Amino acid sequence: MLIKTLRSGFIHPVSSEITSQGVYQQRRDLIKLMASGAAGAAMAGWAGREALAQAVAKPGKLAALPGAKSAVAGAVTMEKVTDYKDVTSYNNFYEFGTDKADPAKNAHMLVTKPWTVAIEGLVKQPKTWAIEDLIKLNAQEERIYRLRCVEGWSMVIPWVGYSLAELIKKVEPLGNAKYVEFITQADPKTMPFVGSRVLDWPYVEALRMDETMNPLTLLTFGMYGEVLPNQSGAPVRLVVPWKYGFKSGKSIVKIRFTDKEPRTAWNKAAANEYGFYSNVNPGVDHPRWSQATERRIGEDGLFAKKRKTLMFNGYEAQVGQLYAGMDLKKNF
Repeated sequence: MLIKTLRSGFIHPVSSEITSQGVYQQRRDLIKLMASGAAGAAMAGWAGREALAQAVAKPGKLAALPGAKSAVAGAVTMEKVTDYKDVTSYNNFYEFGTDKADPAKNAHMLVTKPWTVAIEGLVKQPKTWAIEDLIKLNAQEERIYRLRCVEGWSMVIPWVGYSLAELIKKVEPLGNAKYVEFITQADPKTMPFVGSRVLDWPYVEALRMDETMNPLTLLTFGMYGEVLPNQSGAPVRLVVPWKYGFKSGKSIVKIRFTDKEPRTAWNKAAANEYGFYSNVNPGVDHPRWSQATERRIGEDGLFAKKRKTLMFNGYEAQVGQLYAGMDLKKNF
């Protein structure tokens, strides 16, 4: 593997075959070396943040979509990034099948151009955006987020997009807009499992208005420095890192502002299992399994230990105030 050390002290990949994990390991080794000096602790902390923010290698499979370094608090975790092949082959996207491998097999049928997203409801400026214009609405950022599934597994993914709040400011919600609904494409011609009885179609998710305005809530167009693959929610999806993964709607075609709490897909399917908020909470179990621990995809060896689930998936400092005074067991 060819690498060279720049004057800044970072290791820069010059081979297209370098994986994101290999880059991370090289950078971590460099950080350890720097930490051995007199100013090691301070330099390692600084270099660690800088190196990990720049370490994601593009898979070279889809069109490039670079993102600048994000200044949003909590936007870049220092944890090891999950392999692209795992992220793109282990998916929940029931429009393409209920098995984890089904979306990767079937999502090639999805047609993502042309694509529009309609903004409707309680806003001053309703509008339908072409995906090309929506991408250009604000500068793209790379956010390395933990993703926690309600099923008890997790990943670390470098997304590309911008804070949803930037779009919301453009459409000017009315004072009585309290919730935002996200509606996924539901085309039985290109999504073969639309019409199955597992859910009520189209897939609908929703957030409270203050949740949508939190800077961590990401309107997402890419990952790993490239546009989203179909099975991951192309061409535009939501990523809400402190909630279980099913709250982050994929392949969005409509965003609607409303004054009433919307009924969401999984809440309609099983309200006793999937609450409206669905915040990651190790103290509130799913009725059929514990949420106290999780398994990280890519760490599935025979002797791999499960990780402890973090409150709000580790984003409590950034979002905990949104739920101050709420009974999180009742409002799960």
